[in-house]
Amino acid sequence: MAKKKRVKKIKGFAIQFMPYQEIKHLGSTERIKKILKIVFGNSILILQGRLKPEEETRLIEDTMAMIGHVKDFKGVELAVIGSGGAPDGLFEKFKQRIVTTLSGADLGAITIIGPATVVKEIKQDPKKIELILGK
Repeated sequence: MAKKKRVKKIKGFAIQFMPYQEIKHLGSTERIKKILKIVFGNSILILQGRLKPEEETRLIEDTMAMIGHVKDFKGVELAVIGSGGAPDGLFEKFKQRIVTTLSGADLGAITIIGPATVVKEIKQDPKKIELILGK
């Protein structure tokens, strides 16, 4: 009788997409709380746009402080893939600056945030992101 191959399973997780409009009106603290609620729910968040640099920093700091204090929480993995680099031409740069100023975000970017218990590693280059899932 042949032995059955044992396959490791990842406990249930979900992938959730959030348009930037959903968090645009929130302050930094509320944005981070909303994101953490999703991540604590064992979901990988795909966010249209990107957080402000100080929000990304605070998100990482807050999650690092929670490690060891929240049961089974091992932190988050975060990656941002941009819109393809700097725009060509003076008009394109001007247009992008206006859109970023009015919206408060680089809407040409995508941010991926997931719990470290689900997302082992995020490999990224300018054109793609690879999520390596595992236990």
